[in-house]
Amino acid sequence: MAETESAPGAQEFIPPQADTIDQLRAAAAGCRGCELYRDAAQTVFGRGDESARVVFVGEQPGDLEDQKGLPFVGPAGRVLRRAVDDAGIEPGHIYLTNAVKHFRFELRGKRRIHQTPDRVHITACRPWLVAEFARLRPAVVVVLGATAAKALLGPAFRVTRQRGELLPWPAAAQRPEDFTRVPVDNTGKVADAPEAQLLATIHPSAVLRADNQDVAYDGLVADLKVAARALR
Repeated sequence: MAETESAPGAQEFIPPQADTIDQLRAAAAGCRGCELYRDAAQTVFGRGDESARVVFVGEQPGDLEDQKGLPFVGPAGRVLRRAVDDAGIEPGHIYLTNAVKHFRFELRGKRRIHQTPDRVHITACRPWLVAEFARLRPAVVVVLGATAAKALLGPAFRVTRQRGELLPWPAAAQRPEDFTRVPVDNTGKVADAPEAQLLATIHPSAVLRADNQDVAYDGLVADLKVAARALR
């Protein structure tokens, strides 16, 4: 589609003096960085503990998330919550977000069918992820699925090859310099981001699509247990 070949990007919508996730969330409500805002009900920003030790990054909001304005509240979110519990990660100390903040879909009758975001959407929305990470201090970043991996680690990364493997963060990022300096306050003072680790795994929606859901779920939990051990 011609209209998705380029997009202005989110950068101009990010307030430079935003100190908190709440301020970023408020600003993101007005984002027009790509065309997805036209059909989506609302921007779906990240949520959770700003001091979270684990940050989960997924693909994009789904139909229910778009309606409610919160990430991971649909069927995939229920799978993720169960897997987090089974892996032994404290659910109160996590932050949930997506690489793309608007729901991309196509209409079939009255149903809105998920469409995977294009590279242009990932690129346009990436400044929000950078801004979020500047205000988070995770010990572990968990990347859920290929779209989130492309957003943070670049198009060459393959979840199928490196799932469950701990990588250095932000050194493993595409353009790690985007994540290595973080603001100390709203005066412009910055400091080095604390070193952390990153782990990639499947998106919980892949469990729901799997021929053998039990096997897929067990694999997700096994990967998350690696992340849980890294927190100790």
